[in-house]
Amino acid sequence: METVNAWIEQAAGWVWGPWLVWLLFGTHLFLTWRTGLVQKHLFKAIRLSVTKDSGAPGDVSQFGALVTALAATIGTGNIFGVAGAILIGGPGAVFWMWLTGVFGIATKYSEALLSVKYRVTDENGQMLGGPMLVLERALNAKWAGVIFAIFTAIAAFGIGNMVQANAITGIVLEKKDLLPFVVDDLTLKIGVGAVLTIFTALVILGGIRSIARTCEVLVPFMAAGYVIGCLVILAINWQAVPGALGLIVTSAFSPAAAVGGFAGAAFSEVMRAGIARGLFSNESGMGSAPIVAAAARTKDPVRQALVSSTGTFWDTVVICALTGLVLVSSGDWMAEGLTRSDKARLCSMAFEQIGWFGDAILLGGLLTFVFSTILGWSYYGEKAVEYLGGLRVVLPYRLLWVAAVFAGSVWKMGAVWNFSDLMNGLMAIPNIISLLLLSGVIAAETKRYLGAGTRE
Repeated sequence: METVNAWIEQAAGWVWGPWLVWLLFGTHLFLTWRTGLVQKHLFKAIRLSVTKDSGAPGDVSQFGALVTALAATIGTGNIFGVAGAILIGGPGAVFWMWLTGVFGIATKYSEALLSVKYRVTDENGQMLGGPMLVLERALNAKWAGVIFAIFTAIAAFGIGNMVQANAITGIVLEKKDLLPFVVDDLTLKIGVGAVLTIFTALVILGGIRSIARTCEVLVPFMAAGYVIGCLVILAINWQAVPGALGLIVTSAFSPAAAVGGFAGAAFSEVMRAGIARGLFSNESGMGSAPIVAAAARTKDPVRQALVSSTGTFWDTVVICALTGLVLVSSGDWMAEGLTRSDKARLCSMAFEQIGWFGDAILLGGLLTFVFSTILGWSYYGEKAVEYLGGLRVVLPYRLLWVAAVFAGSVWKMGAVWNFSDLMNGLMAIPNIISLLLLSGVIAAETKRYLGAGTRE
């Protein structure tokens, strides 16, 4: 078993090697150019996200589709992922992570545009779309669509389900001394798993409309709560903020020297750490978020694409940047004894500086982020298996999803983390290929809706 896990870890490391990181970031830059810097329409996109497209076909509102995608995207990567980038590359990694969000807006826009343009209606009259339909209908490559759907259905159980459930029980176990009663670890895991399983079942068994309704309430609340919490922490530590901002920018090009537990990093390592963690956090180019974008009520693919693009802005440009600023301004990244794997420890040290309030922000953010990820990814996986096997497999898949939540809460993950990393990387490859081959379609649609400035 250990040998199999080692092989999976090695394969995941190769797939997420420099070639894929630079391919994804290069795609961000290329699509930014082809769309004529679509990021300049950000405020228009934010306004559209809360404006109904009356009489349009679709299953959920544009805002519902956006927050469902955000539910899946905003997760532990927005907290622990940022800490990991800093521990590897120092404060400068935050700058490069932020840049992946800025340029990743164009990729998230492009993949949503294609998914809405090539979506279809299933037997129940609901929308079915995503990179699998783009590959099949636009490129006549159904085999590639099948491959993407298989990778998505498998990856969903990893990144979107079991590892998230396991993360929740891990968080509760770490803070169990705050409980008003004494309980052993296994009993606590079973209890947390049972509660999480029940809440998950109540939401996802109702389908996309139930998921979207829940996310419309949960996502704005959790994101706003976390952002406000970070701003309060920065206000308390306001004297350290200007220096932290300067360090983040200067260290992006002149890496910070070794200090405390930080071993120092070369420029290439700083850049790669930030870009890789940013890509993994906002999922731009992975092909997941376009699946729910295809369910939105909209008459025009560009309109929904603009709305979807704001997801990367909120996830990385705002939330990840605030986390990075909190962690860097705390100075704890320089503490003695920290290693590159001490992501949770660094976060705890930084947020604990202001006592119980910091603990509450960190714990509350992690719990809500993780639960929302389970909800969002359940829809991605469901649509992937529907594409593969039709509507008859949807209910069994939902029941299996609920069971996997409980299993993930109790079992040790081990190879599941590495396997989900591998599947996520393999999802991105056919999606990126379709984006590059269809960049002309993206440019033409953008010019039609937004006017001149694109590169046809």
